[in-house]
Amino acid sequence: MPHTKDDLPDALYSAEQVRGLDASLIAAGTPGFELMQRAARATWRALVRQWPTASELTVVAGHGNNAGDGYLVAVLARRAGWSVQVLAAGDPQQLRGDAASAHAEAVSESIYIEAWTECSELRGLVLDALLGTGLAGDVREPYASVIAAINASGLPVIAVDIPSGLCANTGRILGCAVRADLTVTFIGLKLGLFTGHAADVVGELVFNDLHADPQLLEGAPTSARRLTRGSLPRLASRAPTSHKGALGHVLLIGGDRGLGGAILLSAQSALRGGAGMVSLATRPEHVPAALARIPEVMALGTSSANQLMGLLEKVSVLVVGPGLGQGAWGRSLLSAAANALLPQVWDADALNLLAEEHVNLPKVSVITPHPGEAARLLGVSTAQIQADRPAAAHALSKKYAAVVVLKGAGSLIASPDGRLAVCHQGHPAMATAGLGDVLAGLIGALLAQGMDAFDATCLAVWLHANAGEQQSKFGRGLAASDLIPAIRQLLEEQTPCLK
Repeated sequence: MPHTKDDLPDALYSAEQVRGLDASLIAAGTPGFELMQRAARATWRALVRQWPTASELTVVAGHGNNAGDGYLVAVLARRAGWSVQVLAAGDPQQLRGDAASAHAEAVSESIYIEAWTECSELRGLVLDALLGTGLAGDVREPYASVIAAINASGLPVIAVDIPSGLCANTGRILGCAVRADLTVTFIGLKLGLFTGHAADVVGELVFNDLHADPQLLEGAPTSARRLTRGSLPRLASRAPTSHKGALGHVLLIGGDRGLGGAILLSAQSALRGGAGMVSLATRPEHVPAALARIPEVMALGTSSANQLMGLLEKVSVLVVGPGLGQGAWGRSLLSAAANALLPQVWDADALNLLAEEHVNLPKVSVITPHPGEAARLLGVSTAQIQADRPAAAHALSKKYAAVVVLKGAGSLIASPDGRLAVCHQGHPAMATAGLGDVLAGLIGALLAQGMDAFDATCLAVWLHANAGEQQSKFGRGLAASDLIPAIRQLLEEQTPCLK
């Protein structure tokens, strides 16, 4: 059955895992050519829904099963009375198996098929049936030139299964990639459609399971799961007799000179995220601003780590790093936090210091790096992080024995036990300072209320991204503090305070 992005399945797979599902369907009695025909029909229905008045189609075909899907879509368009041409970037004579059968069917319908050249003209809707999910290295010629021509055409583009040039496993663009307006994907959702550069090239995403037997999918290995409203971890409702002492006490540590705003954002987020009590340890000169902005937070002017010791015995969760700086003051406070046997969230400068000093994180910890911070933590380049974001998230989680949020387009949450979740919500208006501080405080609040680290992080990332989407309807100029009331509202909608 077809799905649009609002109701997609939660399970995400690698390209290899989807090929395994495909093989299982064939082994269970569905011929491969029948699956190819189903994929073509699903693509045809999706493009007709998207462009109901269109009547002309150019299929750009490669040399594998992706090309076979394209040839069969050409057949369906021709039978519907459309003007159809196929531009073959891959030699049709080299097609094998089901793809060769699809080509033969297109020939039998007298569809115009010619080899791609630089003089070829794209017309009408353009169907990308070039490379599929099997691509490993960077796109080579002639495919790179074909992709450039498709992107320069200004015509509507439909990608079959995945935009050519996008890595199905990582969301990395392999040299170049087709920028699709619509992508129709099959059998199992590929992880690479939801992270990295996917948002730039996938367009609207439609999924069709090709009538796969659900029992064949049960128990099949997956790579990750999507965070969706229906599958989110739930924060427990509160008993009528609840009191602040039972709902956690978050201590936020940070705000060196000139950086006080970051820790205030985190404190405000922790308060609005529902922590029973919130304390703040920051430079003494920032205390008046804290009292004026958030009088509900207990602010401690802290000149040295010794002043933290009594407070550390009274709190249940630490959030360390927003505005911490990398000077002696921040280093001493971080050292004191690292020795406290409490659940902790480390963000921003705490991560930079962690990369330098290799401090041992406490047992229950969450770290929230952006790609640059992740690169420093793993001792690699930012480009290497972005080349394989899922692998980087797993590597960080394993190295630091912590839950990891690898921020960015398609944020990833990795657990030391191997679980991986993806949050593909968000908006480019969220590219502004302070949003990470809000996220760190929110994770701390959910930890304080009794959620385990992975569940608290998944819920916080989803709330943060969807609050950003909600506030981004006003466009540019989004401020980090704009998210906080929206997060509070979404949290109540998702998990009401009172049953």
